[in-house]
Amino acid sequence: MLRVGLTGGIGAGKSAVARRLAERGAVIVDADVLSREVVEPGTDGLAEIVAAFGAGVLTPDGALDRPALGAKVFGDETARRTLEQIIHPRVRARTVELTAAAAPDATVVNDVPLLVETGLAPSYHLVIVVLADRDLRIRRLTQLRGMTAAEAAARIDAQTDDERRRATADVILTNDADLAALHARVDALWRERLVEFERNLRLRRSAPKSGALHILPPDPEWPARAARLIARIRHGLGDGVGVHHIGSTAVPGLPAKEIIDLMLSVRTLSQADALADRLAAIGFPRRPGEWFDNARGLPGMTWPKRLHGCADPGYEVNLHVRVAGSPGWRFALLMRDHLRAVPAARDAYAAAKAAWAERFEDRMGYAEAKEPWFDQEARAADDWAEETGWQPPDWS
Repeated sequence: MLRVGLTGGIGAGKSAVARRLAERGAVIVDADVLSREVVEPGTDGLAEIVAAFGAGVLTPDGALDRPALGAKVFGDETARRTLEQIIHPRVRARTVELTAAAAPDATVVNDVPLLVETGLAPSYHLVIVVLADRDLRIRRLTQLRGMTAAEAAARIDAQTDDERRRATADVILTNDADLAALHARVDALWRERLVEFERNLRLRRSAPKSGALHILPPDPEWPARAARLIARIRHGLGDGVGVHHIGSTAVPGLPAKEIIDLMLSVRTLSQADALADRLAAIGFPRRPGEWFDNARGLPGMTWPKRLHGCADPGYEVNLHVRVAGSPGWRFALLMRDHLRAVPAARDAYAAAKAAWAERFEDRMGYAEAKEPWFDQEARAADDWAEETGWQPPDWS
């Protein structure tokens, strides 16, 4: 089952995206609908609200008077948190129930207005954020919901900003045109990413890798992508696990293939094998075959590891699962930190990459050509580590 988080600020068009995904076949779990359900007359949720805010938040027929409740909590941080502590746990419990009831091959989209604010992003396989220009959102709220411009602006300002939403987004859908344009974007997302992602997840396989070689200029978005993936892994395995962004995309200013290399630290390979099913369930299935690191500085020696990929066709990921303290583990961290700290070493690697890219059109030839350079880098990085007192970070 593919679990997707959907969010966006008020007036951005999140509900329109949810409706279109439902038409394509997704199961929609709407947090706004559930927040009403858990405080219907006769529920313990409504009883707790009355106990906290008084009978004045009820209509004459005993239902929740939402405008009256809104007047009590709007602009009052303590009151708002009290209300959230009543509603959010109940909504989460109902979300779990409805998700569990969906078919094993379903794509379940959880429509959550406060997904970012509540820190839920890492709990999904993928997060979609719907964005629109602020002035456009105000016009929509005044025209479609009958708010004044001041009321609309206040509602927008009461939510988190788009910068924070972008940081959590695996997919950004910009809703700045008409409904047909939005539907086209949603349909392309469904067809080109979500359908394959669900299938890969169910079959526990990685999205296929391209064999063609493309070296791209440095992209400041690479660390943000890695951070989202790392947060997902930590959520799935527990906060105590050691996960690091390594490789070329972890070095600012360095050209790279658009591959996010991550490293998960384990005590033993038996522990790595025990984690394989949990990693597959959160979208990082194990790649078949036997995988080894070159033990730099130990001629002819290799060190075994496990390698996982990513089921999401929108990312290309190598998740290296290495025993902490092993030669490959140490070299991955040392090389990253050396290239970050010594611009001349980084620039020399960038020049070498450009030369290899001119010679090879495929990734395999490119990778083989890099091996002698890695041996030189290992020696230079060891000298730098001795000079600076570098030590690998605590992996736990």
